[in-house]
Amino acid sequence: MDMDRFIGRLLDNRYEILEVIGTGGMAVVYKARCHRLNRLVAIKILRDDYSQDEEFRRRFHAESQAVAMLSHPNIVSVYDVSTSDDADYIVMELIDGITLKQYMEKKGVLNWKETLHFAIQIGKALDHAHSRGIIHRDIKPHNVMVLKNGSVKVADFGIARVMSKSNTLTKEALGSVHYISPEQAKGGRVDNRSDIYSLGVVMYEMMTGRPPYDGESPVSVAIQHINGKAAMPSSLNPNIPGGLEQIIMKAMAQSPASRYATATAMLADMDEFRKDPTILFDYNNPDTDMDAATRMSSTPRTERETMALPKTTAERVAAKAEPEKRKAPPTSDRRPDRTRSAKKRREEVIVEDDDRGGKLAAVAVIICALVAVVAIGIFVAAFMNGSQGEIVHVPDLLGKTAEEWAQFTDVSIRIGEKNYNDIYDKGQVYDQNPRANAQIAKGGTVTVYVSLGPAPQVKVMENLINMEEAAAKSFLIDTQGIKESQIKITYENSKTAAGLVIRTDPMEGEELNSDKLIEIWVSSGPEIQTEKVPNVKGLGVETATSILNGNGFYNIEYVPVESTLDKDRVVSQSIEPQTEVDVTTLITLEISLGPKDQPTKPTDPTLPTVDPELVYKVVNIELPGELEETYTLTIWLDGELVEEREIPAGTVSTEVELKGKGVMEFEARIDDGDPWPIEVDFDE
Repeated sequence: MDMDRFIGRLLDNRYEILEVIGTGGMAVVYKARCHRLNRLVAIKILRDDYSQDEEFRRRFHAESQAVAMLSHPNIVSVYDVSTSDDADYIVMELIDGITLKQYMEKKGVLNWKETLHFAIQIGKALDHAHSRGIIHRDIKPHNVMVLKNGSVKVADFGIARVMSKSNTLTKEALGSVHYISPEQAKGGRVDNRSDIYSLGVVMYEMMTGRPPYDGESPVSVAIQHINGKAAMPSSLNPNIPGGLEQIIMKAMAQSPASRYATATAMLADMDEFRKDPTILFDYNNPDTDMDAATRMSSTPRTERETMALPKTTAERVAAKAEPEKRKAPPTSDRRPDRTRSAKKRREEVIVEDDDRGGKLAAVAVIICALVAVVAIGIFVAAFMNGSQGEIVHVPDLLGKTAEEWAQFTDVSIRIGEKNYNDIYDKGQVYDQNPRANAQIAKGGTVTVYVSLGPAPQVKVMENLINMEEAAAKSFLIDTQGIKESQIKITYENSKTAAGLVIRTDPMEGEELNSDKLIEIWVSSGPEIQTEKVPNVKGLGVETATSILNGNGFYNIEYVPVESTLDKDRVVSQSIEPQTEVDVTTLITLEISLGPKDQPTKPTDPTLPTVDPELVYKVVNIELPGELEETYTLTIWLDGELVEEREIPAGTVSTEVELKGKGVMEFEARIDDGDPWPIEVDFDE
């Protein structure tokens, strides 16, 4: 079909389709302009072969509306779900960036810092979705967007659930096979641990440059997921830290029970590793090759142990840079000898296999062939029928109220459209989908349609609060007979989930007439707080942290580096000063390990002398806050520049860290203006 026919069209008299920005198996993604809010958005429009399937459309809308309830900085926001003429579509946040897959293809193997940086953000997105009962089911680098500021957003939540219910084993459905969990490949029950497995696979690929399993066909890859035994990441990249390898392999454990139980638990371990990259975990997990997982380069891991977290930021940075000071842990009968190489173990296995003879090899080939045939059948059946899990009967909810249907814990109840009904009283369910006694997977969604009672003689405004925008408009137009031109939608930030009605004018119970304007306020989600990143280059790590915290930035990472700066000084920051970003953005500070001790020539007059009595002091400098443009503040000592930074317009004061001893007089200057003196007593 020709999806380009949508370019130039105006959907719902609101979204102007501009251009194609992506294509997939089930939909085409367009850039569009929302004329109501004057902003650019992304619109995903279902392909014709899916939009003609009523059951698929219903699931598409139900799942998309559920995902629209998510609000998290690491999840692509869903603004709207709608139908316009021959188009079923969802309206999403437009992301200015590339997919993680494209990023990996450009950079190849990522270092462990980048891998951890991306994985933590994906984990936070999963943690938020799982806490609201939504499983992604299709975590892969193609569904993770990398923004220009280094943050990531996960897309397509809930869409995989819709795809898994289709009855066609398409090439696109198998496109995610490199990242699916064993239970997905076998058609078993899927839960939040399936997403954790997929995140482990993505981390594996980031650290090694390739997924753990590959093959000539999707089915052969699925069989490998079922059978397991992926090569250890360190066998492909010897630079991977042992603790990070353990996290990856625990996430990728064959049995869901052996994986992290929650994304929260996985994030906790990643945070521990971030604080101390030499840490090792004791999972006692039979599904994880703890012997191989604790290897790092040529240094035996038994020479290291986990130490208590330092009390200060500077101590933690120093601890990261000095892993060789850690003592070996006490030996235990439970711990295998980690000093024996993986190569030697593989050679021993090969010798044993060669001694078994040709007959055993022939039997093994036959058994493998049978297992492959059975696994292929299981895999195909799984994709044909979707993930079933434990089956329950849908309860009969007709006539029941919210208090009464809350007792049915085997299913998830979702409120659909409300409408007038002459049979059921206000607040009672007058219809449900699926019907009573139908079989669905435990935890599946049942949509209930709630009665507003008999239609009143005079039209009055009903309670639309917490209804989705589309459902509220549909009720007013289709049931109340209100013209669309009478309805005004206003969006504003709110703690209420994005897309839900916050309030209305007229309010509930007020009379409606044929010409009165009806205004509906819809939540656009919580307001994103942005601030300009201060310049902390050259400052001590504790001072820099305090300044960043004072500006609202708490997501800070510290990386020790070699530098000629004094120990514990900030060498660089990942986000340039005065860049305005979300306060939740990760800011990475490179912290100096101090200049290396180098022999100097006493006769060399160009070498500086170091005064051990010099101390640092944070000085608050008053500024002319009436300036209307950003300017440059410089600090001078005896004609030499010691500090330079950009100051936003309207700033009344700023903190500067200076170095000296005793009482010293500095000069401050704005741009090329006249200097003024600053006296600093370093002995105070």
